[in-house]
Parts: sequence; C-alpha cells; structure tokens
Amino acid sequence: MVLPISKIFPKAKFRMNKINESMHFKNGKFRNQTSWISTPLGKNLGTLWKFLFGGEQRTPGKRLPVHPVELHHFANPGNNGLKAAWLGHSSLLIHIDGYKILTDPVFQKKVSFLGPSRFNGDVPLDINLLPEIDVVIVSHNHYDHLNKFSIQRLKEKTKSFIVPLAVGAQLEQWGVDRQKIIELDWWQEYPVTNDLKIAATPAQHFSGRGFSDRDVTLWASWVIQAPVHTIFFSGDSGYFKGFKEIGDNYGPFDMTFLECGAYHEEWHDIHMYPEETLQAHLDLKGEILLPIHWSTLNLSLHPWYEPIKRLSAAAGNAHVKLATPMVGETTVYGSYIPSQKWWEPLIL
Repeated sequence: MVLPISKIFPKAKFRMNKINESMHFKNGKFRNQTSWISTPLGKNLGTLWKFLFGGEQRTPGKRLPVHPVELHHFANPGNNGLKAAWLGHSSLLIHIDGYKILTDPVFQKKVSFLGPSRFNGDVPLDINLLPEIDVVIVSHNHYDHLNKFSIQRLKEKTKSFIVPLAVGAQLEQWGVDRQKIIELDWWQEYPVTNDLKIAATPAQHFSGRGFSDRDVTLWASWVIQAPVHTIFFSGDSGYFKGFKEIGDNYGPFDMTFLECGAYHEEWHDIHMYPEETLQAHLDLKGEILLPIHWSTLNLSLHPWYEPIKRLSAAAGNAHVKLATPMVGETTVYGSYIPSQKWWEPLIL
C-alpha cells in the first residue's frame, strides 16, 4: 500500500502545491510519459528465484581493478575544461568549465542492509577528501542512487542539491538545509549561476525505497549547460522517444553519461539494453559516450561484463567514441579518453 507523500515525508507538506501542479503526478503517484510499470523485479517466481540465487558469472571471480581518483584534475578551477571521474555505478565527479558537480553520490561499499556489495571494494575516493562541491545532482530515490551516508557527509561542503520533485523532502529529513535544495519537474531549468544552467529532463523509470513510497517522488535525467561544454546524465531509464526530444532541445552534447547495465526482458521498460544505450547517445547527438551503471553492483541476471562487451561492439560498428574508464579513472575531454578493454582479461 502506497502512503500519501505527506505521511512518508512530513517535510513535503510545503511542497505539495508544486507537486500537485505537475502533469506527471496523478492519484498520489508520479507517472512515466509512455507506459506505466507495475512490476520491475520480475513477473514470475522463476525469475525472482534466479535473481536471488542464480545467474551465470553475475559477479567477477575476483575484485575488479580500481584507479585512485586523481584529485589534481579537480583542484585547478579553470574555466574551459571538462573532466569526469567515474566513481562506480552512477556516481561521477565532474569538473565542467570551472564548476564541480557530483551525480548520484554513493560512497559506501554496500548500499543497503540486504543489498549487494561493490565489485570493486571501497569507493576509489575518500569522501572526506572531496573539494567543495558546487552542485550535487540526484536522479531518483533508490538506494543505489540516493545514499543517506553520503548526503549527510556532503551537506556542509555542497552549495546546492538539485533533485526531482519531492526528493528534496528526503534530503531535508537527513539534515540538508532547505535553502540548498532545488526541486525540478521535467523540462524545468535552474540557473545555478549566470553561466551554469541545469535542466531536469524526462526518464522512463520509477522510484521508492520500499513498497509504501513507490513512485511518490519523481525521477529524471539531467542536462548540464556550462559556458563551453554541455553534457547529459541519464540516471536510470529505459529507452524511449524522450532521448530524441532531449537531443533536439538541448543537443549536441560533448559527453553523455548513460546507463548500461541491470537490464532484463522483464523490466526492459525501465533499463536499456546496451544497443539501446548507443541509440540513446545517437538520439541525444552526443560526441563521447561514457557508460555508467555497470560493473559495480549485482542487480540483474546477465554476466557482469556483458553490458560493456555488447556496447563496445555496437559502438565500434557505429564509429562512436566510447570512453571505457575503470572505476576511479578520469576522462579528460579533448585530451585523454580511456579506451582500453580492461575487463577482457578478467572474463572467466
């Protein structure tokens, strides 16, 4: 049974006018543009059994390599550079034209009590060593994207938290100052400064940390426009026509950070196949594609390496520039695009 937002998040009461105005909010829940997902974790007991106990090579035979984050890339302010350190899963430390941005920060080895542990062990960066962050972006309220431990340690060194509608109530419960929280509906834009704009764009997914709060908060993808560079961060999403619409409105993009992993035919509407990740990049008019949401957590039935193997083949056939950093490694636009197939020697 889904409870009203105000029951789950008492601090959401002052947000209700804005939430009720959203065309994506109906009968107490947020909705996707094109379809409504009722069962994201499998339609039958056989799939659920495989999810919990089966699957071939879903985890690596040994800990995956980690590249310590080189913080010197993020120490020099600069005003015309684009650098991104992949911290695993959907967490990125991005330096864009002098601004420092974190996406879906998760600095714990295990994201929930019963959830899986990271393939790579510890996060490749001590959260205490982070510089001051201009913006933390959260794509949606799932344990592997919105992490209490991380938010509570970032709240004092982050200037702004930009999140989808109603997610701010969760942050405020965890102690984030209300004045630092900006909540956006799809297609709404927020000028962080005169020359940095962030826009919430549609995604096809769902939200919730349990059964009682299913879809009471919005999910989103994100456009980040700085003076020189423009980038796209997908969060979680199935493939849908919205990518082309975003590309037509905000593209081209210097880099796209797109989910590639945790897919399955029974929840295909909310997670893309690797070939669809490539198509989304093309729809967005992206230049360099950096896949996220793979090789970090065991969240589906496919082998851990399958997403990047399939995407690498598809990108090669389409002549798309693909960045393949190991966790912790920094991609430097225009200078260093990791391209080594580091996962191949680790396939059993």
